[in-house]
Amino acid sequence: MSVNMVKFLLLAPTFFISFPSVVSQTIPSSGGSQGNWRLLQANVGISAMHMQLMHDNKVVIFDRTDFGPSNISLPGGRCRIDPSDEALKIDCTAHSILYDIITDTYRPLMVQTDTWCSSGAVLPNGTLVQTGGFHDGDNVTRMYTSCPNDSCDWVEYPNYLSRRRWYATNQILPDGRIIIIGGRREFSYEFFPRPSPRRQTFQLRLLIETREGNVENNLYPYVHLLPDGNLFIFANTQSILFDYNQNRVVREFPRIPGGDPRNYPSTGSSVLLPLDENEHSIDPEVLVCGGAPRGAYQQALRGTYIRAISTCGRLRITDQNASWVMETMPIPRVMGDMLLLPTGDVIIINGGQLGTAGWELGRQAATRPVMYHPSNPSDQRFSVMEPSPRPRMYHSAAILLTDGRVLVGGGNPHIYYNFSDVFYPTDLSLETFSPPYLSTQYASIRPVILSVDDTVSPGQRFLLSFSVGEYIAGSVLSVRIVAPSFTTHSYSMNQRMVVLRIDGIIHNETSSSYTLSVVGPSSAEIAPPGYYLLYVVHSGIPSSGVWVRLQ
Repeated sequence: MSVNMVKFLLLAPTFFISFPSVVSQTIPSSGGSQGNWRLLQANVGISAMHMQLMHDNKVVIFDRTDFGPSNISLPGGRCRIDPSDEALKIDCTAHSILYDIITDTYRPLMVQTDTWCSSGAVLPNGTLVQTGGFHDGDNVTRMYTSCPNDSCDWVEYPNYLSRRRWYATNQILPDGRIIIIGGRREFSYEFFPRPSPRRQTFQLRLLIETREGNVENNLYPYVHLLPDGNLFIFANTQSILFDYNQNRVVREFPRIPGGDPRNYPSTGSSVLLPLDENEHSIDPEVLVCGGAPRGAYQQALRGTYIRAISTCGRLRITDQNASWVMETMPIPRVMGDMLLLPTGDVIIINGGQLGTAGWELGRQAATRPVMYHPSNPSDQRFSVMEPSPRPRMYHSAAILLTDGRVLVGGGNPHIYYNFSDVFYPTDLSLETFSPPYLSTQYASIRPVILSVDDTVSPGQRFLLSFSVGEYIAGSVLSVRIVAPSFTTHSYSMNQRMVVLRIDGIIHNETSSSYTLSVVGPSSAEIAPPGYYLLYVVHSGIPSSGVWVRLQ
């Protein structure tokens, strides 16, 4: 866009349509639509235990290395040699792939050390940092950086981590560092990159207080970066506001009602609801849904599968007397993934209705996704979607894709790849769920982004042009950025949505398009630097996303 147009937008406010201080959104009627499923690949060779969407529209997928051969070979006669591997000391198969969502193709990647139950986050430059795992992988850091010629692969740094990080959680911070919290029998946190050559850890008492013996129920703690720069950390039934710079607990919140654990292996899920820059003050809210009742793990080991938890707890962090508001899902769910959709709704997908996480410990697959509409009245927040033909139980995963679909894969509730004589055979497929907003009946009100600045600075205006079939009204228009998640074990780390402030809009009558002046996030605490998907949402219908880099 020309410099003159920039001046016109910013200096000629008389041409702007005013927006209300709070941008509202209308949830469209589904017209009977409950979304639809599509099988992409029947067999990609591995089971998708971990997934991360990269800014080149490719997905890094991996499972574990210590359970024998996968169903896809490494190229060029390469083999992984590991004398300590109990299953296969020379393994010429891949345990990681790169899936291209544009071409629906994939290629194997080489990972040497065991990534089982590990964690990850994406640096501001777009590099995936992947941490920990099992056995020879528990102190390892791995990095994957996208490249244009499809020759890039994992690079591994053994013994980089100071402690064993197995079932840990990663969170990107405002300064671009990553905090790595917890792990099995680890009650501490550390940072990537290390602040000095000397490895250093910091104790976190919450993880000691919330452990339940050998069952634990506090692994993969839920961690959310808040607008004040502190972290909300939830483990088992307890949660705190934590200042990681000073290593101190700022505040303790009430236990979630019901007394049942929500973290692995009870395995519910959690999201930070969208942060709206149009509000006079941003009051962050956390949502925790599902899980398994206390004792469910021990009962499942004895062959008794207890009904999963059907409640969600919603907590407004900044309330002086913050307390959980409980809601009931239409379907009980354990091992369910929760994802923020471009509309600001939350989809709850995958998992089971009985039992708990762990080998062979879940039953009655929850094949119907559920939508949670956080801005609806309290009695109208849940809606049930079309069921998947494929159960996705333990070790399944789901992520948001650029075009608004949800990519779903995995499901391997066994020690090894088992395809027969089991309740839930290992699933090597990838499929997508298309939410109702992708229905063709909304084509006339679906925005199409024409151009946008590819870099965004905090608090600075940038320009965005889009077209839409029907005349728009400001009260049903919003611009949102979404940080794609690293998803594993029913928790989507680092996912984040910010609703940006719109300064004004011009209708370009000659081209039937619109140009917006949009203000970038107000601070790195609201949105840490890195790559985000940007969506325009009109009357509850989102555009396809485009990548922008927040400086």
